[in-house]
Amino acid sequence: MITDERVTTLIDLMRHGEPVGGSRYRGQMDDPLSDKGWSQMRTAVGQHRPWEVIVTSPLTRCQAFAEEMSEQSGIPFEIEPRLKEIGFGVWQGKTREEITQYDPGVIQRFYRDPMNNRPDDAEGLAEFRSRIVAAWNDTLNRHAGKHILIICHAGTIRMVLAQILDIPLSNLFRIKVATAGITRIECLEQGEEFLGQLVFHSGSLQTL
Repeated sequence: MITDERVTTLIDLMRHGEPVGGSRYRGQMDDPLSDKGWSQMRTAVGQHRPWEVIVTSPLTRCQAFAEEMSEQSGIPFEIEPRLKEIGFGVWQGKTREEITQYDPGVIQRFYRDPMNNRPDDAEGLAEFRSRIVAAWNDTLNRHAGKHILIICHAGTIRMVLAQILDIPLSNLFRIKVATAGITRIECLEQGEEFLGQLVFHSGSLQTL
């Protein structure tokens, strides 16, 4: 919505549904959505199509749904490579049970202090923040005043919330993001600055 005094941009961040292979530290592996994952995303959105543009991570579990939504609704979509999930290094593709087999406390230590207990070869949180914030700002600048749907990942949504709400990176994984959950943020822009406000987190358009 555009007014004489400020520009209001509304962003819905949607996490993908369950991929083939179920729950695991998938990171940047490109597994497709399972039948259940497709159903989760379609149910979360229902018949709502309020968006003017769809922006998606390049990973198949996000992009495939964006393509379906665009084809059905006529809403244009674009791919933003920087929105892909954080890289989990040696954990990538493994289940919780596989990771903790020889060290039962390793995941707990990571969640408590991800800055100092990240998996070997994993992407650093500072680097992850840099690319997500850059993608977020560029998307806002390109589509100011629109209602945007961003289809992405739990880590991506956590990082956007950390940026908007000034949450320390050490607390990033204390934010729970539901599968196919939708997080809405309203950005009030004036001049070169904007104020991001959390409207709701990990919800569904079906409940609105």
